[in-house]
Amino acid sequence: MASKAELQDVLKTKFGINKNISQLFSKEECEELLNLLHREPSAAKLVDSYADKNNNLGRNNATYARARNQAERKFEALQVEHRQLENSIQSIEAAKATLESKKRFLEEEQRKLEADIQNLSSKNQALSSTVQSLTNQNAELTEANTQLKKENKDLKNIVDQIRLRLARDTKLLLQYEDSEIRKALIRLFRWTLG
Repeated sequence: MASKAELQDVLKTKFGINKNISQLFSKEECEELLNLLHREPSAAKLVDSYADKNNNLGRNNATYARARNQAERKFEALQVEHRQLENSIQSIEAAKATLESKKRFLEEEQRKLEADIQNLSSKNQALSSTVQSLTNQNAELTEANTQLKKENKDLKNIVDQIRLRLARDTKLLLQYEDSEIRKALIRLFRWTLG
């Protein structure tokens, strides 16, 4: 007497009935089904037709499952890419805000430096007049004249230090990609060079 598993094997090999379908039957029902299929060719033909259809559906299901899995993987990849793009946009916006803040700061610094340069130029002109006036005075003012020349030299050194710092800061700022900042700084740098 054959076991249920053996009967299922016969149903699978001779008639193409999958075990997941024959599992629903009892041992006795498997025996009755085998007897029926052996006796009735039309029943065997019907089962064969269902088995073929079941195989086709199984292949279709596998194809659709693969397509669905591919679509899900692509969707997940697109979601990751979307999140990365959003993060990039946020980073760019933050960098833009930082650059705008730096630009405002640099513009204010530029105004201060221009005022300092103007102030120092005025002081320099005043000192030059004083030096000329002292040169025309008597020998008793020679020491005061020497002192004024020294102060004039110190002021020139300060202006040179300001220009040097401005040149260094301008070089650093020119590394930024904002073309308007670059153009403005180049104009300012050329202006300070005279």
